[in-house]
Amino acid sequence: MTMADTGATQDPAAQGIGIDQLRLLCKVARMYHERGIRQPQIAAQLSLSQPRVSRLLRQATELGIVRTVVSLPSGVYADLEDEVQSRYGLRDCMVVDVGGVQDVVPALGAAAADYLDATLTGEHRIGVSSWSETLLYAVDRMPRKNTVAASRIVQMIGGLGDPGVQVQATRLTGRLAHVTGATPVFLAAPGLVGSRAVRDALLGDPSIVDVVRMWDELTVALVGIGSLDPSPLMRRSGNAMTEQDQQELRELGAVGDVCLRYFDMQGRPVRSPLDDRLVGITPEGFTAIPRRIGVAGGQRKVTAVRAALLGGWVNVLITDRTVAEQLIA
Repeated sequence: MTMADTGATQDPAAQGIGIDQLRLLCKVARMYHERGIRQPQIAAQLSLSQPRVSRLLRQATELGIVRTVVSLPSGVYADLEDEVQSRYGLRDCMVVDVGGVQDVVPALGAAAADYLDATLTGEHRIGVSSWSETLLYAVDRMPRKNTVAASRIVQMIGGLGDPGVQVQATRLTGRLAHVTGATPVFLAAPGLVGSRAVRDALLGDPSIVDVVRMWDELTVALVGIGSLDPSPLMRRSGNAMTEQDQQELRELGAVGDVCLRYFDMQGRPVRSPLDDRLVGITPEGFTAIPRRIGVAGGQRKVTAVRAALLGGWVNVLITDRTVAEQLIA
């Protein structure tokens, strides 16, 4: 709180407030805001009732005698977060400074861990994508909560890449379940299969049918936002997408994905033969989840992140300062 001159917001004289009343307003405001004297003490010292002291303090704020000033510390970008949130109609936005380094994963992962630790309360049913280096980094750094913060953690897409490294999907789901006190629900299937017939057969398996049913009950989704080119982690895994798949998506205008559901620059779903081979949540099912948290950053993700926001794929964004500045440029 700061004290201001009396001509700042409203004209006291125009409101019929005389100089004696103004002096009393200023005296009460200074005692409370500058000297830290509690309202009952002010009332006793000035022989006023406590309700009148409260009214005087409220009036001092309305007249602009007292103004609230928030001073942001270094490394906090609340104005930038508010602008991104307003521009894209988000529920929330968190912006972090990655210090000019190319590898944004550690900073984004740490920020996501803090955000999840602070906001995951109650009986959430959380869906997670199976493959995101940033999300793996985040859940590995989350402390285990003292109270149950979720009832279920549900895998929304099968494992990707070489079978030997598909265990990462299991690790992400299992670790998040461990720190939130939830029950993990694994999707025991590859994310991409060879044909629609194989996909349909897998989706008809009773164990997978049970998981698919749970997708309709999710209250929170936690995902990375992918660019069209595979991430370094995906390349190391023996990416299940072929060069032909990527070229076909590129020709259809795809710029990014959430859970391997691709979209164009405006965030509109791009339909391709890849959809028929994907074992995972549908675009309609995903966007029906009330809170959809996307964690992504780095220069190569700018176009994909913007498209994901325009298309409403995520409504909570955790990103780095450079991406956020480009989103509002």
